[in-house]
Amino acid sequence: MFSSKSLAALTAALLATTASVAAAETFNRIASFPVELNNPEAEASSSEIITATDDGMTLIYSDSPAGGIGFIDITDPKAPRQGGFMDMGGEPTSVTVIGGKAYVAVNTRENFVEPSGKLVVVDIATKAVEGEFELGGQPDSIAHNKDNTILAIAIENERDEEVNDGAIPQAPTGFLTIVTLTDGAVTETGIKKVELTGLSDVAPDDVEAEFVDFNDADEIAVTLQENNWVAIVDAKTGTVTGGFSTGAVSVEGIDTKNDGAIDFTGSKDDLPREPDSVKWLDNDRLVVANEGDWNGGSRGFTIFNRDGSVAFDSGNALDVQAALLGHYPDFRNKKGVEPEGLEVATFGDIKYIFVAEERSSLIAIYKDTGAEPEYLQSVPSGISPEGLVAIPERNLLATANEVDLREDGLGGSHVMVYELSEAEAAYPQLVSELDADGHPIGWAAISGAVADADKPGILYAVSDSVLSGAPAIYEIDATAKPARIVKKTIITRNGETAQKLDLEGITLDGEGGFWLANEGDSDKLVPHALIRVNAEGEIEDEVGFPVDLLAGQKRFGAEGVAKVGDTLWVAVQREWGDDEKGSVKLLAYNTESEEWGAVRYPLEAAPEGGWVGLSEITVHGDYAYIVERDNQIAGSAALKAIYRVALTDLVPAALDGELPVVTKELVRDLVPDLASNNGYVVDKVESFAIDADGTGYVITDNDGVDDSSGETFFWSIDAL
Repeated sequence: MFSSKSLAALTAALLATTASVAAAETFNRIASFPVELNNPEAEASSSEIITATDDGMTLIYSDSPAGGIGFIDITDPKAPRQGGFMDMGGEPTSVTVIGGKAYVAVNTRENFVEPSGKLVVVDIATKAVEGEFELGGQPDSIAHNKDNTILAIAIENERDEEVNDGAIPQAPTGFLTIVTLTDGAVTETGIKKVELTGLSDVAPDDVEAEFVDFNDADEIAVTLQENNWVAIVDAKTGTVTGGFSTGAVSVEGIDTKNDGAIDFTGSKDDLPREPDSVKWLDNDRLVVANEGDWNGGSRGFTIFNRDGSVAFDSGNALDVQAALLGHYPDFRNKKGVEPEGLEVATFGDIKYIFVAEERSSLIAIYKDTGAEPEYLQSVPSGISPEGLVAIPERNLLATANEVDLREDGLGGSHVMVYELSEAEAAYPQLVSELDADGHPIGWAAISGAVADADKPGILYAVSDSVLSGAPAIYEIDATAKPARIVKKTIITRNGETAQKLDLEGITLDGEGGFWLANEGDSDKLVPHALIRVNAEGEIEDEVGFPVDLLAGQKRFGAEGVAKVGDTLWVAVQREWGDDEKGSVKLLAYNTESEEWGAVRYPLEAAPEGGWVGLSEITVHGDYAYIVERDNQIAGSAALKAIYRVALTDLVPAALDGELPVVTKELVRDLVPDLASNNGYVVDKVESFAIDADGTGYVITDNDGVDDSSGETFFWSIDAL
C-alpha cells in the first residue's frame, strides 16, 4: 500500500527522471495527429479507444461522436498521416485487431431500457465491412486472446445517470459476450453469452460490465465498475471461475474542495474503487484503474493478486504527481485526476504500466517490479486521454484523447505518439517541490513573471483567477532542469487570504516587494487595479484605474506590468471602448505623482473569428519587451511572438488627449518553439521575464487543466 512515507521518495523520483541522464530511457512525445483531419465534415470528432495493426504501422481509433472509426498511418511515427474514416452505423465504443481485420464494438441503442449493439468486422486493407453481428446489448470494451482465436466483449447496458441520481440497479443487466472464431471468422454459432449476475456485493442483479482483458491462459478479467467487482472467466468454457470485490480505500493527503486553492491536507474514507480499465500483469496479477464513476473516487490504481488480495495501491500518488506538474484539476475534486485507461506492455526486459488520467490529461508511467511498481515519469497527453496502445517492437506508445472543444474555439481531439529512447525527458519543463509540511506546492495557470534584479535564473511569477482561492507569488529556480517552483507566498489582505484577484502581471517594486497587475471583471466585482505587496505577500497599497478610463472598460484588462524609474507600465490586453480597432493602450502610472497616462500600441491583424492582444510586458536595457498573441490554438495558431519598443518611445500622454503611437520591432516568433514540443500549439503565452544576465524565460498559461491540455511550457531564449 502507498503511504505518506513514500511521498518524499516519489517526489525525488519525479525530479530525478527529468534530470539530464544521458543513459536513461524515457518516453517522449514525437508527434500529434488532429483526428479532425480524417473526417473534416464532422461537427465533432473524437478519439477514444485505440489499437494498432499487427505490423504497428497503422493506428485505428473509435470516434464516438462521428459514429465511426479512423485510421492513422504511422509508417513514419514522427509524421502521422491521414488514413481515412469509416462510418459504423452507430456509436463505436471499442476496437481491436486480429491480422487484417478490425473488430469494432458498436452501440446502436435508442434508449437505456432497450439497449442494443453489434460487432462489425472490417477488412483493414479495403476498408470494407465484412460482417455485422447482433450482440443483444450495449457494448463497451472488446479484446482478443493471445492466439487470436477468441474475442471478449463487455456488454455494459449502462445506467441512465438522470434516473434516481444514477443509482443502480437499473434494468436491464449487462453481461459478457465471448466470440470464438472459426478459421478466423465470426459466426453466429460462435457467439456465447456469459451471465455475470449474482456475483457482486453491490447490485448483484444489475451488472455493468466495463472493461475486458485476456491473460495468457485464456482467462478473461471483466471489471463491473458500479458493482465494484472483477470477474474472472474461462474463455474456452464461458465459465466464471473466480472474482473478487475491489473493495474500498481511504486516501490521505489529497485536495477535496473545489475552491480555487490546491490544498493537499484533506482526506477521504472508505471510497469504493469502482475500477474502469483492467490489464493482466501476468497470469496471477492484474492492475485496475479506479475511476470511481458512481460512488467511488479513490483516484488511484491498484494491483491485485488473482485471489483479490491487494499487492499495491497507489493512494494519493497520481494526484501528487499531477500537482507537482501543475496538472491537478481543482475543479474536479471528487475523482482527483480520474484514472481511467490502462496499458501494460514489455519493452525489452522491462514491463511498463501506463495509466491514463482523464482529468489531469497525463499518462503516468510505472515499471512493474513484481512488487511495488517503480514510478518512471508522467507525459502530457492532449485533453482527456481515454485509450492507449503500446507498440513495443517499434518502441512506441500512442494515446487517444477524446475531448473536442473546437466549437468553443479551443483544442480538438488528438492522437499522440511517444517513443522510448535514451534521452532526457522533454516534459515536464516546470515542476514544484514539497512545502514545509510535505505536501506538493500547488500551482497552475502561470500568468505573469519577473526576474530577480540580482540573481540570474531566479524568477517570481503569479497565477490568474484559476487559483483565486489562494492567489500567490511563486519563486522559480530556472537554473534547475526542469525549472522548479521552490516557494509559494500567499497574498493577504488584513491578515486574510486576499479575494477578488485575477493576477496577470508582476514586477519588482525596488524595495523588496512587488507590484501586481490585477485584471478586472465588473461582472464579478473584480477591480482593474495595481496592487503593491511586500516580500511576505501582504497588500500595502491598491491603486484602481482612473474613473475616466473605466468608462470604456472591458474584461480584457491588465495583462502585464513593468517598472521604469517611478513609472509602472501596464499592458492592456485588448481594445477598450475608446480604442480604435487594432490598437491597445500601454498605460503609465507614476507612483510618485500618482498621475496616469498612456501610449498606443499597434496590434497585428486579427485572424478571422479570433482576436489579437497583449499578454506580458517586461523591461531590460533600453527596451520594453511585449508578448503579443492571437487566441487561436493548434492548427489555427498563427501569432505568438515577442516584440520590443524602445524606452525612448514610451512617453505617456494624458488619457483625455491624443495618445502617441509607439513603434515596435519583432524579436522572436514563438510558434516554432511551441511546435517543437510535438503536441499542438497552445494558445496562451502569458509570461516573459529577462534575468540579470539577459537571458529571457517564456512560460505558457495552462488554464489549470480546465478545458485545456494542462501543459505548461517553460524555456529560455538567447541573452538579450
